[in-house]
Amino acid sequence: MNTKTIPSLHPGLFHIRELLEDSKFELASQQLIGFLRNNPGHPQGLAMLGEAAAKLGALGQAEHFLRKAINAGVRDHETRRQLASVFNQQAKPEAAREMFEALNREKPDPNTLLILAAIYEKTGRGEKAGEMYRAISQAHPEHLLAWVAFGHSLRANGQVDDAVAAYRQAIRIDDGFGDAWWGLASIKSPILTDEDVKTMQAALAIAVDERNSAPLHFALARAFHDRRDFGEAFEHYRAGNQIRAESLNYDPEELTQEVDEIISSVDADYIARLPQKAVGDAVPVFIVSMPRSGSTLLEQMLGSHSQIEPAGELPYIPAMLRSFMEMATRRNKVTVTQAIHGMSTDLAEALGKDYMTRAAVHLAERTPFFIDKMPPNWSNVLFIRKILPQARFISIRRDAMDCCFSNFTQSFTSAHASSFTLEHVGRSYVENVRLMDHFANRCPGLVHPIDYAALVEDPQGQLGPTLEYLGLEWENDLLEFHRLKRTVRTPSSEQVRRPLNRDGMEVWRPYSHHLEPLRKVLGSLAET
Repeated sequence: MNTKTIPSLHPGLFHIRELLEDSKFELASQQLIGFLRNNPGHPQGLAMLGEAAAKLGALGQAEHFLRKAINAGVRDHETRRQLASVFNQQAKPEAAREMFEALNREKPDPNTLLILAAIYEKTGRGEKAGEMYRAISQAHPEHLLAWVAFGHSLRANGQVDDAVAAYRQAIRIDDGFGDAWWGLASIKSPILTDEDVKTMQAALAIAVDERNSAPLHFALARAFHDRRDFGEAFEHYRAGNQIRAESLNYDPEELTQEVDEIISSVDADYIARLPQKAVGDAVPVFIVSMPRSGSTLLEQMLGSHSQIEPAGELPYIPAMLRSFMEMATRRNKVTVTQAIHGMSTDLAEALGKDYMTRAAVHLAERTPFFIDKMPPNWSNVLFIRKILPQARFISIRRDAMDCCFSNFTQSFTSAHASSFTLEHVGRSYVENVRLMDHFANRCPGLVHPIDYAALVEDPQGQLGPTLEYLGLEWENDLLEFHRLKRTVRTPSSEQVRRPLNRDGMEVWRPYSHHLEPLRKVLGSLAET
């Protein structure tokens, strides 16, 4: 790395630094571009532009400018940490890991170690991640995030009692920490005591940070649900979702327009003209469904087959699509579908190879097939098929009211932005059905359908044709899926370790009189 001495901050950057500190990132980036025109290659200017780009979500540009700043000699810890964070947000775990490890060697920090543990966990090294979470919690016994992350890791590996103890330890440190309460509440058994309810209510009364108040509402909702006080439960679900919805700017029209474009431009002839040559040796199987649709159960069952490895929710397709769109829209405004239509064969192949390289980090068994069940991929089928000609797609559809209400009751992150109002989650379900029905009618064989209720009642009747779609023989281990030992990082982690059951069905019925907005959006899809 270039070690030349960097001069103190240029006077022309003082005001721009204030803009960044005031979160005025768009204005700061505009002024930085002007500054760099007059001061080409200025190291701090490049670093600050990289910071502004990262805050605006332009991660490709952020990486570009932060790299240039570092190559020009900017060596401060924070700039390099920003680049490592950008790598992590772009789902480039190996690059992020290397940088965070170097940063931690220079300046040991439990927060950096937590990020590293999360990277190890996401890339299939769950045992190492668990050891790190345990060590961080022991070395920093008052670190709230460490105990919650440790709890999540334990739960994902089926150690529910130990997970409860970890969440309880975080609550002992701060009884208003919402994520710890939601960790407890989200476990599929009544855990919260009457004293817990009183403690959460008191914490909620004085909470000022929505990062605590929203999950506290969701946890209280689950507690009242377990007590069959459905009116009080719904009010807390509504309040928690409203807090999340108000912090976002979700526009359901964007999804509707994207589905409209695909329907109007993609048919069997179009699919036949796409690249046909496989990229890599393995066949990725994408479960392309709404969240809370039974996809974790389906993955667990298919993953019990000797020729299929379950890889979980890989973040790579959404991250790669985001980077692709950032490049595609630099000169002209184009929609996602238009950009995919215009993607060159060479770029498609390069992106496919990139995905397979990233996915390989998660694959230990090297089976002919592996499963990627990231929920947002249901709207990314066209992008995936363009870059991965050998990909297979399976859609599992759960009853509309069950699926949508289940989304509404989860304390999701902004990654599931449609889940925070009944109307928006209903519209998302409608668009999913519209797209999958179009593929079934106009692109036969592209996506294989599975009905969740039928899967629970007659698993072999649903999975037999699915294996035929994949070109595989039936194996009885699929019916013993609950015996499969693996990490499961979704809200269904306890359920898939039990034999098939109907516990998740018709949970919405006690809330029926609150759900008219959802019924209205779903129309004929809603159960009568």
